[in-house]
Amino acid sequence: MVKETRFDWKHTWNLHKPNHLFVKLGASILLMCVAFRLFFSQSITFSSVTESPSVERAAAAATHVPDGALQRETRKGKCDLFTGEWIPNPLGPIYTNESCHVVEEHQNCMKNGRPDLGYLYWRWKPRDCDLPLFDSQRFLENMRNKSWAFVGDSISRNHVQSLLCILSKVEDAVNVYHDKDFKSKSWLFPSYNFTLSVIWSPFLIKAVISEDINGVSTSEVQVYLDTLDEKWADKYYSYDYTIFSGGKWFLKSSIYWEKNKIIGCHYCPGKNLTEIGFEYSYRRALQLVLNFIATSNHKGLTFFRTSTPDHFENGEWFSGGTCKRTVPFKEGKISLNSLDEILRKIELEEFEKAAAVGLEKGVNIKLLDTNRVSLLRPDGHPGPYRHFHPFAEDKNAKVQNDCLHWCLPGPIDNWNDLVMEMVMNN
Repeated sequence: MVKETRFDWKHTWNLHKPNHLFVKLGASILLMCVAFRLFFSQSITFSSVTESPSVERAAAAATHVPDGALQRETRKGKCDLFTGEWIPNPLGPIYTNESCHVVEEHQNCMKNGRPDLGYLYWRWKPRDCDLPLFDSQRFLENMRNKSWAFVGDSISRNHVQSLLCILSKVEDAVNVYHDKDFKSKSWLFPSYNFTLSVIWSPFLIKAVISEDINGVSTSEVQVYLDTLDEKWADKYYSYDYTIFSGGKWFLKSSIYWEKNKIIGCHYCPGKNLTEIGFEYSYRRALQLVLNFIATSNHKGLTFFRTSTPDHFENGEWFSGGTCKRTVPFKEGKISLNSLDEILRKIELEEFEKAAAVGLEKGVNIKLLDTNRVSLLRPDGHPGPYRHFHPFAEDKNAKVQNDCLHWCLPGPIDNWNDLVMEMVMNN
């Protein structure tokens, strides 16, 4: 049973009981201030959430990371950034939905009327080391005259928007490119000549997708298991940093092609085709993509980000599933569902093989393992608040929930802390 509290201040404060009267009085005043902050922040509306001043955040970062450097080496060896827990972060988000203009409507939980604030006040803490807060100024200085690309599905787009919002505290990016459907985009930070792109490629390999404007499939996806998606493959060598990710789209009804012939399908009743399944297709796709990267001789830094688990309960997205939790899970209190477990197993196995090849070839591939980090945050999704004030007219209205994507600001912002640490200490 998850305890529904916003903060556990025992993890944050370590107050002793000195005999000196004035010290007691000071501690009492401090606790009263904390209580007032908690009460006040629970009472205000989302539109009044303020951004943490950059000076305050910098001071906090310096406090919990001596000399500004991550203490990676522990008595257990190198720190695992992806094993840990979410701890209270009274500083809150570095930006708000009002200060960042790239937040899409269905991730704008504040504007859409989400009534609670607690999900904004946590940060990721690796078990055996500390993790610096994202430093926008330092990041941009290090990215002068460089380019990034995020390649994948809507979670990649979610991630890019988070990074854009964080960097906007230093400079607003200029949108310099978009495709006809506005799914692939590029932004430029003029003062740094830094380009950030998102490339819509949900399968990472060639796929013909038939969807209407609402994302509803009108026929099976045609997936070519032996052909890379040229939208990113033709540009790969031009990027200094690339983050690839996939996963959920392979669960869609699909017909598979190899050598220009149909070899089977996944969930295609009535087609008289061999059921191959998503496990084969996902593994085949990752083998093709990761082998291309590992043997590319590309001198940039490439990340493979693990797939993101969802948190639907009491149903799926299409059958009334919801995500109503308001605090993170503790480590060990939640496990992946069977489908996410299968995707993860394939990812880790194929990445390990590709990384070994890359090491021999001098190609730098890193695993950005946000899977377990994300699993512990059932509270960070839009849920019903992917819609604008869904209960304004009927508090019992039945609406479709989004328990896969992330509110902005929200837990996905912490992925960038991990990215920055891995880049700066590469």
